[in-house]
Amino acid sequence: MNELLNDYWVTGDGLRVDDPATGDEIGRVADHAPSTVNAIIDEAAVAMGEWASRTAKERAGILMTWRNLLLENQEALAQIVTAESGKPIGEARGEVAFGAGFIEWFAEEGKRVYGDIVPTHAPGKRIAVLKQPIGVTAAITPWNFPVAMIARKVGPALAVGCPMIVKPAEATPLSALAMEKLAHQAGVPRSVFRVVTTTNPSAIGEIFCANPTVRKLSFTGSTRVGKLLARLCADTVKRVSLELGGNAPFIVFEDADLDAAVEGAMVSKYRNAGQTCVCANRILVQRSVHDAFVEKLKSHVDALTVGPGADGPDIGPLINTQAADKVASLVDEAMSSGAQSVVGGGRSTLGPAYFQPTILTAVETSMRVAREEIFGPVAAVIPFDDEDEAVRIANDTPYGLAAYFYAKDMARIWRVMERLEYGMVGVNEGLISTEVAPFGGVKESGIGREGSRYGVDEYLEIKYCLLGGL
Repeated sequence: MNELLNDYWVTGDGLRVDDPATGDEIGRVADHAPSTVNAIIDEAAVAMGEWASRTAKERAGILMTWRNLLLENQEALAQIVTAESGKPIGEARGEVAFGAGFIEWFAEEGKRVYGDIVPTHAPGKRIAVLKQPIGVTAAITPWNFPVAMIARKVGPALAVGCPMIVKPAEATPLSALAMEKLAHQAGVPRSVFRVVTTTNPSAIGEIFCANPTVRKLSFTGSTRVGKLLARLCADTVKRVSLELGGNAPFIVFEDADLDAAVEGAMVSKYRNAGQTCVCANRILVQRSVHDAFVEKLKSHVDALTVGPGADGPDIGPLINTQAADKVASLVDEAMSSGAQSVVGGGRSTLGPAYFQPTILTAVETSMRVAREEIFGPVAAVIPFDDEDEAVRIANDTPYGLAAYFYAKDMARIWRVMERLEYGMVGVNEGLISTEVAPFGGVKESGIGREGSRYGVDEYLEIKYCLLGGL
């Protein structure tokens, strides 16, 4: 399907990749055995010495070449993303550019890994603090942003001198392999960055956790799996970065610009058919503006187009039929308990992986649709009376990844911004992801940060050196 993947297709047994829009097989790629993955880890450990000994400027130059190749192949990569994930082609193009932005950012930031000279505690002694690469690293990446999530993890690792081994999601291995190919073309040594595809993700995940040569694991995915990986990594006291589930509130106060709030809700809720870790999961609207907001939101959702991602719709299929089944279950249960469908509310006739863009009102906070991550194009609207109630509802969840709210009163903005128990807060803004800011959550939404200079620190060890006899 794409010349970037010519070297990766296999016949017979292998990891099968399907098109969510049709359910048809796209092709098959290698199924890496556990023994092969352990050998790749050993090769990475050997290769690290030479890679880490290069200057940060030299590594940065190679990363910038990779970034340029990603952009030169933007359309080909976007087509791969759409084919394997169902994402609308326009969003796929944007994701490739977003991923290239991470590579560019970390290429530059890797040159600014500074240590410290600490004022001494005694005559004749000097204290130096060095920052050095942590070692061989591994990542497990999700299917919803198969290019950007790899770039966000691999970029900082390579920039500071760490090899990286990536296990992409089983549904979306093709974009990962295409990125690997372009990285090697750019000059990244083969053993320094590898992608391992598999039909047995549990076995490969256990290797990443148990192999003592791997010193850092980065994972984006469900909270359930993240907790398991953290437990497994404890035996080797491995550093972990976990970006886990969310239940993002999107709060609209009565003094908000309702048109701006609707625009923010659309981009936050319906981007990638609602399949983002930071998408609005619960839309909390102050009762005095509830009906006006819902009416404005309805007019926008009514205009959304649905279809195969390659056709350029607003909403594509969900990643698979099982995902659509889960969304249908949440919606059906909510409606049977009193929620009302303003728009949509059921499966699309286009195919088993499609779900109609939906707005539910009269949603209660006890309903599953308000307590579980929907991961579909469904807006669950919950009314509230005052600021304290809005904050209480927003924080009443074990998750704490992203939150959003719209208001004009500056005193309220500061109060609510500080009271929300989330790692990221969008104020009068529905799209918060950027390579220059730290991405991550609190509570059961994860550990660590990605992007920004804080994302670089995740791949560095701090070494204290005391020089005596001076």
